[in-house]
Amino acid sequence: MAPLQNQHNPDAGQPLPTFIPMRIGIDARIIAYRRGGIASYIRHLLPALAALDPDTDYRVLRHWRDRTRGETGPNVRRATVWTPCHHRLERWALGVEIAPLRLDLLHSPDFIPPAFGARYFVITVHDLNFLYYPQFLTAESRRYYNDQIAWAVARADHILAVSEATRTDLIHLLGVPPEKVTTVYEGVSPAFRPLPPDETRKTLSRYGLTPGYLLFVGTLEPRKNLPGLLTAYRILLDRGETQRPLVIVGGKGWLYDEIYERVATLHLENTVRFLHEVPDEDLPAFYNGAALLVMPSFYEGFGLPALEAQACGTPVVISDRGSLPEVAGAAAVTVNPDSPEDIAAGIARVLGDPGLQAALRAAGPAHAARFTWEQAARGVLAVYRSVIARRTV
Repeated sequence: MAPLQNQHNPDAGQPLPTFIPMRIGIDARIIAYRRGGIASYIRHLLPALAALDPDTDYRVLRHWRDRTRGETGPNVRRATVWTPCHHRLERWALGVEIAPLRLDLLHSPDFIPPAFGARYFVITVHDLNFLYYPQFLTAESRRYYNDQIAWAVARADHILAVSEATRTDLIHLLGVPPEKVTTVYEGVSPAFRPLPPDETRKTLSRYGLTPGYLLFVGTLEPRKNLPGLLTAYRILLDRGETQRPLVIVGGKGWLYDEIYERVATLHLENTVRFLHEVPDEDLPAFYNGAALLVMPSFYEGFGLPALEAQACGTPVVISDRGSLPEVAGAAAVTVNPDSPEDIAAGIARVLGDPGLQAALRAAGPAHAARFTWEQAARGVLAVYRSVIARRTV
């Protein structure tokens, strides 16, 4: 398989530009509130940056409620701040707090930079779900994101997109100049790999599980299309195409009541298992023990669980929307998320075809190996240096 190419990040995989002394801040406040998604992105990117770039002075902005210690290396220091995430005054309050740090550049992985406080600003936009599907958010969240996104992309000196799908959305939906957006893919932790069967069974036994279940991993929120998955699962049960349990791993997000209502309506209480608090270190065993991972999302900005499952050698069924076909590539079966019948057919196709299962298990790890956090850190660091060098000329 050819090496992963990224036409909009020509520095990825190339020697980094000449060293420029920098003091860079990374906004990690969201770690105090959430585990997955953007918080996971920050937790993986930080050590990769510190290892790749030991000469830069990194300041990690952590909310005072965050008691974890995620700093790595002598050049990475914690900067405690009081401004909460997603506060209506955070643009100004955070700017006041970080001004004494004298940052050359602030990276905002949660996409909203302060109005001032650093010389330059880089943001990461993970998706524009709230523009495509405003009905999938609470009224308060819709107001917040819609009021912030246009300002944020205009304020930023450069924008990181985690997929070409997100980059295209930024250009077409918000009119961002193409040269202002660089795609830098996320990475897969080395912890996600094929495990010895005994190790997998030992971990799963603590949850009362045995290998062979169907698996979903992700936050319980509308865009993940769990009601559609549950309807597809009911179809499979009624047709006798599977008797395997469906295991749903992920924390509760928002507007999730319909998911539990669908379980009750479809009489799936005895075959669907919800696990909301699975530690990160146990996730590789969950992937290894699954017959397949199904990810029928209406929209994803990246779709990391699909890659994590592939890295473990687990067959993957994904929707044909957003970034998922781009990220999972040919090592996955695609389905129409609007059609529970098609979701069911995709799952049945994998379960009923041992040859296809073997092909997906073989192709997955090789495909996922193309996405590393070291490569992501190289791309991000190249953007940092480019912004500072370009702006100081």
